[in-house]
Amino acid sequence: MNQKHPKGLPILFFTEMWERFSFYGMRAILVLYLTKETMGENPGMGWSNTDALVLYGWYTMLVYVFSIPGGIIADRWLGQKKTVFLGGLLIAAGQLTLVVDSLATFYTGLMLIISGVGCLKPNISTMVGGLYKAGDPRRDAGFTIFYIGINIGAAAAPLIVGYIGEVYGWHYGFGLAGIGMLLGQGVYLWGQKFLKEVGNFIPMEKVEGSKTNKPLTKIEKDRVIVLLISFVIVIVFWGAYEQAGGLMNIYTKEKINRMVFGFEIPASLFQSVPAFFVIIFGTAVASFWLKRNKLGKETSSLFKMAIGIMVMGTGFLMMSGATLEAADGGKAMLIWLILSYLLQVIGELSLSPVALSFITKLAPVKYASIMMGIYFAATGLGNKLAGLVGEFAQSAGEFEVFTGIFIFCLLFGLLLLLFFKKLKELTHGAEEVSA
Repeated sequence: MNQKHPKGLPILFFTEMWERFSFYGMRAILVLYLTKETMGENPGMGWSNTDALVLYGWYTMLVYVFSIPGGIIADRWLGQKKTVFLGGLLIAAGQLTLVVDSLATFYTGLMLIISGVGCLKPNISTMVGGLYKAGDPRRDAGFTIFYIGINIGAAAAPLIVGYIGEVYGWHYGFGLAGIGMLLGQGVYLWGQKFLKEVGNFIPMEKVEGSKTNKPLTKIEKDRVIVLLISFVIVIVFWGAYEQAGGLMNIYTKEKINRMVFGFEIPASLFQSVPAFFVIIFGTAVASFWLKRNKLGKETSSLFKMAIGIMVMGTGFLMMSGATLEAADGGKAMLIWLILSYLLQVIGELSLSPVALSFITKLAPVKYASIMMGIYFAATGLGNKLAGLVGEFAQSAGEFEVFTGIFIFCLLFGLLLLLFFKKLKELTHGAEEVSA
């Protein structure tokens, strides 16, 4: 983890950090804003929990699904570098549009943000992969550093955007995220001197060994199959993990005892807890896998994903404990929520940054940004699934849903372990490290 990395890496993670500041700021207050009554201090939209979770699911799905057109724009017309800049400007415009209190500007702002994230997110991740040559042993560590760095934004957003939005005014919170995005774009422009070799638009006919209509080789087809299976893993993972911004956010507000030293902590601030855990434990988890690799034990990406999804799922067993404690109409202890987020993050660190690196290793060159776009679209489908599960919990009950997520993730992870050796063969050595 202490190997020297390209100078472009901090520029990219600082840019993405502000995108995450925007996303997690919205994640912290969107559902709370929608469900807040329309009258009284700091009024909201007055929606029901179910309706709010429906919109939350659609919004978080589309944010990622738009990564597919974002990837196509980069691959066919602008290149990754320019598409990232375009995306950042759209996100900033969307956040600042949300400052205006009207239904029309609310939906316009959401669509601008969705379009912006679709342009920025898949392409900046592909650019990170482009900083390293094939077989570079620093690549996985580089993505982990990138992942830790951007979570600074994810950690700060609920504390700043969440607190300002929930306590002083929702629209102030939305505006703060827009200012942050403009700052990120300024740094991105300044750092172009460190990104000269990555993200440039290259017509397909000029890509070495490629023509646009050249069919994929047998090896490339096998690798695409593995990538498509990894996208299913991603859908399942985020379908569970993204309960944090919806169901768990509402549950925290209504049924968790948030009193600490006589002060009631706003529910939105707890959205920063997972990101803080990423920052604290990111290096430790990466080091664990590195040490395991040096001992000659299994550390393939698919193996890490299987373990990650099971550990993450175990976090929901903690929430089952919370529902049992609050079953008599009282409120559950805060420790249940903290332990749940801790286990979810340990699982996330074994899956999410690994999946990003995995795609840059296996994706055919001519489909690099598009495949990254499909990955984020899978993330979006997982987010929509999370919203549907949250809606279901309104009638089925939180205990049944939290426990069901735990059982499903455990069984799904075990199924992956059963078949991962066969899947690993289909990668044809893409993860082999060069000297």
